[in-house]
Amino acid sequence: MSTPDADGMLAEQLLRLTRRIHRIQKHQLEPVGITPAQGRLLRALALYDTPPSMADLARRLEVVPRAVTTLVDGLEACDRVRRVPDPVNRRVVRIELTATGTATLRALRDARRSAAETVLAPLTADQREVLGGLLSTLVDGGAEFRR
Repeated sequence: MSTPDADGMLAEQLLRLTRRIHRIQKHQLEPVGITPAQGRLLRALALYDTPPSMADLARRLEVVPRAVTTLVDGLEACDRVRRVPDPVNRRVVRIELTATGTATLRALRDARRSAAETVLAPLTADQREVLGGLLSTLVDGGAEFRR
């Protein structure tokens, strides 16, 4: 059984690892020309079969709609997404990926993969498998804090 100090140390290590991954990813995204938040929006957008509304994206990203508007504005300015009218409700605006946005998503996936390879390099294949299982348990076990 772990002690509170050991649990606190584990939590601190997880936070430090998260920050390290974020720094590496941010560095690798600089040539792509997007922020981590914009990348998160693009990844969320790619999960939909049909273009989502701004409200749909805000719910998925767990942010206020105004934050999505700002992200979409930035991505639209560099032709990565576009606003399209809803075919049924003209008051609703939907967001879709452009060809540039799709190419950016590929670059984003490459940057994330590279960041993961950098962070995981010291681990053997077996250690990576164990870590993956442990992380899945931790992520799936936090359902009570999800919205």
